[in-house]
Amino acid sequence: MDDSERHIDRMDSVLYKAATEGDVEMLRLLLLRVDPEDPTGVLRSTTPQLNTALHLAALHGHADIATQILGKNPDLLVARNSDGNTPLHLAARAGKLEVAKLLIRHSLALPGDRKSPLMMTNRAGNNPLHEAVWNHRPAVAVLLLDADPWRGYDINERMESPLHMAAREGIVQVVEKIVDYTRVPEPHQQCEEPAVSLSGTALHQAVLGTDLRILEILLEKLPHVIDLTDSDGNNALHYAAQKNYPRMVEALLEKRTDLAYMRNKERQSPLHVAARYGATEAIKALLGRCPDAAEVVDGSGRNAIHTSVDSGKEDALRCLLRHARPTDMELVNRVDRDGNTPLHLAAKMNRIHSVMLLLEDRRVDLSVRNNKGQTARSIVEGNLHSGKTDMYLTHLLRQLQQQEAKRCRKRLLPPTASDGHRPLSNKEFDSVVEAYYIAATVIAAISFAATFTMPGGYDQTSGIALHGHKAAFKVFVVSNAIAMCCSIVVVFLLIRARKKPGVQLMVHYLTWSERLIITACIAMLASLMTAVYITVPPTARWPAYAVIAIGFSSGCLFFIISWIGGDKSVLNDVPLIVKVCSWETECKLF
Repeated sequence: MDDSERHIDRMDSVLYKAATEGDVEMLRLLLLRVDPEDPTGVLRSTTPQLNTALHLAALHGHADIATQILGKNPDLLVARNSDGNTPLHLAARAGKLEVAKLLIRHSLALPGDRKSPLMMTNRAGNNPLHEAVWNHRPAVAVLLLDADPWRGYDINERMESPLHMAAREGIVQVVEKIVDYTRVPEPHQQCEEPAVSLSGTALHQAVLGTDLRILEILLEKLPHVIDLTDSDGNNALHYAAQKNYPRMVEALLEKRTDLAYMRNKERQSPLHVAARYGATEAIKALLGRCPDAAEVVDGSGRNAIHTSVDSGKEDALRCLLRHARPTDMELVNRVDRDGNTPLHLAAKMNRIHSVMLLLEDRRVDLSVRNNKGQTARSIVEGNLHSGKTDMYLTHLLRQLQQQEAKRCRKRLLPPTASDGHRPLSNKEFDSVVEAYYIAATVIAAISFAATFTMPGGYDQTSGIALHGHKAAFKVFVVSNAIAMCCSIVVVFLLIRARKKPGVQLMVHYLTWSERLIITACIAMLASLMTAVYITVPPTARWPAYAVIAIGFSSGCLFFIISWIGGDKSVLNDVPLIVKVCSWETECKLF
C-alpha cells in the first residue's frame, strides 16, 4: 500500500477550491468552522496525490493563499507529495515567481537543524532549481541561485546538475549565474563535475545544445572541464564531431588542439566518430585545424577512412579522400590488424559505391595484400564463389580487374580465379535445368500446334495445304519441324539430367540442351518469317519484308551482343563445375 492509500485525511472540497482559485475569504471562513481544538488540522489534509493546500497554491501561483497557509501551519513548507515534490518544487516548475519568493524567504528563515526546501530533492533527485531549469523558468532559477548558489552543481538521479540542463537548453543567464560562484564542496556534497557520467559534463551538454556562447562561457570560467569525458570516454570534441557542429569543433580546437588526438574507450578519435556518423562538415573542420589527425588509428588499427567504409558513409569517405592530405598515399592504403586497407574492407563488405570511390583515387594501391594474401579483387572473387553474387558485384569485379590491368602491370598479383567465374551451386544448376525445361516444353507445344494450323489453311476437299507448292511454305514446314524435334530432344535430355547419372554426363546433357534450344529458337524465327511471307498478299509485300528484316536483325543482334559481352552462357562455368565436383569427396556437389 502506497502513501496515498494509507492517508485518511482527504482534502475538503472547499479548501481545494480556495487553494486553486486563490480565494482568501473562502479559506478564512473554512478555518472559522473547523475544530477549534485543532484549527490547522484541515490544512494537513491532502489530495490523492498527497498535495497539500500549500502545494496547490504554489502550483497555481496564489501567493496570498500561500501566506495564509504558512501563517497557520509553517510545517507544510517541507511537506512532500507522492512524487516527493515540495511546494517550492511545484512553484519552480510552474514558474510562479511571487510564490517562489515567498517560499524561498520562509526556507531561508528555517533553523539550521532543519533541511531547507532549497536543497530537498524529489524522487527523480531534482531540487527546485532542477525543476526550474528543466521547465525553462529562468527568472525563478535566478531567484533560487541568489538564495543558494551551490545548488547549481547538485546531481540528480540521471547524473545531471542544473548547470548541465541550462547548458543543454541554452539558458545563458542561468549558466552565467552558476559559474560565477566558486565551488566550495562540503563533505556530504558531490564534486563539481563528475569525471565519468553518462551525460558527460556541462561542456558536453553545451555542445548538444549548439549554443556557442554557453560553450565559450564554460571554457572561460571552468577551463578544467575540457579534460573531462563521459562514461564512454568521449570528450566534448567527440560530441561536436558526432553532431556535425563545425563551429563547436573550431571553438574547442582553438582552446586545445590535442583534443583531436584523444581516443575514447573504443579507441576512436573525434575524426573516427565524425566518419562513423557521416559528419562531413565536422571532418572538414577537424582536418582544417589538425590535418595529421587522419593518421590516428583505433584499437583495430583502422583510420577514419576505414571507419567511413565500415559504416557505409559514402559522403564521409568522399570528404576524407578529398581533404586528408591529397598527396599522402599512406592514409588511403593504411592496413589494419588484419592487413586490410579501406579498399579491402569495402570489397569484403560489398560496399559497391565505396569501392568505386576508392578506385577513382589514383593513390589507392590495388596490389596490396592482406594477411591472407588477398587483394580487393581476389576478395570479390571469393564473394562470388561463396554465392554472394548479383549484377553489381559482377560489375565491381570487372572494374577491379580493369583497374588492376591498368595500374598494376609491374606488380605481383594473386592469380585470377577463372576470370571471375565461379562454380554453379546445386540450387543454381537446378534453376538452369528448370528454365531450359520450360523453354523446350513451350517451343514443342507451339510447334505442334503450328503443324495443324498451316499458313493459309487447307483445301476442304483434299485436306492438302493451299500453299504447299510454294518454296516459302516448304521452308516453314522444315523449320517448324526442326524447332519441334530439337525441343523434344531437349525435354528428354533434361529428364535424363535430373536423374543425375554422373557429373560429367549431366554436364554433357546440359551443354547439348543449350545448343538445341538455340537451334529451336532460330528455327521458330524462320517459321515466323516464312509464315508471314506466305499469308501476306503479293500486291502488298512490305509487311512481310518488314518482318523478315526484323527477324534477321534480331538474330544478328543476338550474335553481336554475345560477341561484345563475351561468352555469357552459364555453361562457361561447366569446366569449373566438373573441377569442383572432383574436389568433393563423393563428386556430389549438385
